[in-house]
Amino acid sequence: MTTETLTIARLGSGGDGIAEAAGGPVYVPFTLPGETAAVARVKNHGTVMSMSVVSPERVEPPCVHFGPDGRNGTCGGCTLQHASDALYHDFKRSLVVNALKAKGLAPEVAPLVIARPGERRRVVFTVRRTEKEMLLGFNQAGSHHIVSIEHCPISSDGIVSMLAAIRRVAAAIATSAEPFRVTVLETLSGLDLAFEGVKKVGDKERRAVTECILSLRGIARVSSDGEVLIEPQKPVIDFSGVRVFPPAGGFTQATKPAEDAMADLVLAALGKARRVADLFAGSGTFALRIARQAKVHAVEGEEKALKALDQAARNTQGLKPVTVERRDLFRRPLMASELKVFDAVVFDPPRAGAEDQCRELARSGVKTIVAVSCNPVSLARDLAILTAAGYRIRLVTPIDQFLWSAHVEAVAVLEK
Repeated sequence: MTTETLTIARLGSGGDGIAEAAGGPVYVPFTLPGETAAVARVKNHGTVMSMSVVSPERVEPPCVHFGPDGRNGTCGGCTLQHASDALYHDFKRSLVVNALKAKGLAPEVAPLVIARPGERRRVVFTVRRTEKEMLLGFNQAGSHHIVSIEHCPISSDGIVSMLAAIRRVAAAIATSAEPFRVTVLETLSGLDLAFEGVKKVGDKERRAVTECILSLRGIARVSSDGEVLIEPQKPVIDFSGVRVFPPAGGFTQATKPAEDAMADLVLAALGKARRVADLFAGSGTFALRIARQAKVHAVEGEEKALKALDQAARNTQGLKPVTVERRDLFRRPLMASELKVFDAVVFDPPRAGAEDQCRELARSGVKTIVAVSCNPVSLARDLAILTAAGYRIRLVTPIDQFLWSAHVEAVAVLEK
């Protein structure tokens, strides 16, 4: 380890400050462009020891767990609480702009749809039992150390107010000192707690969880690795007036405002399309909204999610016909010949993107395509495939859903 004085030139894609030094770039967490610091350096990673020049864009972090001086450790849930809103918003938008530029694309990129504190309705915590307590929080960046949180400014009040209750349930289900995870989803009927990685949940733990839940209010369901242990009330989420019962541990957009913003962009782009394919449809985030104005064919590989979508469509009046198909679109994308019956296609894949599906879309005659993505790099690759086939990118809109992190969503509208 060596100590040297470095000046931060820019922010990297992960949110760390980057300084150019002998031997190449050095990544220094919790720094901003223009700052000069004495840095303890190990290879290409640096830790700030002291700072001599501070950026005017530096602000006081709102969370006591954030940063190198965070109480009980450095929470790895956020990386950019120390940046001003202007710098942070520009950074988020630049992640999309730069990913597109790397593929030779320069479409119009709208201003960032911003996220605000307290909007997260879905949060994934790491949990571990110790001799003293149940740790519940986030892993310190680059470490297995769990920073047990007392407060979380990104999370909804409905989740923060229930942290003690979530710890009680975690203590009831824990079978060892090994760490495990719990995805907490705030629904209209209470919290949905989906535990993963708890080893050998037996009758003792099931009884303990049941007794715990019966003494608590505000928890709708508890599951372990997809198996429902207790469900006092069915968890309910709302897709613009369509009520959906999501599967245990199923995917849901992390914030309602971001979901609504994405849905508004999708619906506006579809215009008067009469038949739409929604690929990687999940539990119907877009399909059930689209069904207010067009016929929808929803394709999804996860059976329980598709079942929730189908059930919601069947039980909601006023929707146009919704058909569903279970299909692994990575292994078996919809072919160009199958796509020809649709006026428009929406796709919202996992982080890996939809490369093979886009190659089939490129061969199709679909007039309008709306790409929704949580990864600017795979989105840029997919858009490059489509533009090479004659599609024009009308607009790309970056959307912040994971506040103070380096993750950004985007919605791209294309037409041929």
